[in-house]
Amino acid sequence: MYFVYFLKSISNNKVYVGFTSKDPKIRLEEHNNGSNAWTRVNGPFRLIYNEEYLCESDARKRESFYKMGFGKKIKQAIISVLDA
Repeated sequence: MYFVYFLKSISNNKVYVGFTSKDPKIRLEEHNNGSNAWTRVNGPFRLIYNEEYLCESDARKRESFYKMGFGKKIKQAIISVLDA
């Protein structure tokens, strides 16, 4: 399984979009422990959304979608519904 996930910063409300083959909860722990530069600076995070895929290429395409163009608007719509 592959996952696309959104993490929301508890400290500044920024949203991180990621892709992983790990359970999103495990990946959340890794980010909260400073696994990359961006999350180290903007954490701690909470997991607010994830999607599950059988195919790695589909998950990677979806991650890219949420990071560009119209996908950013869809991401914002998802976040606004979940944070309501």
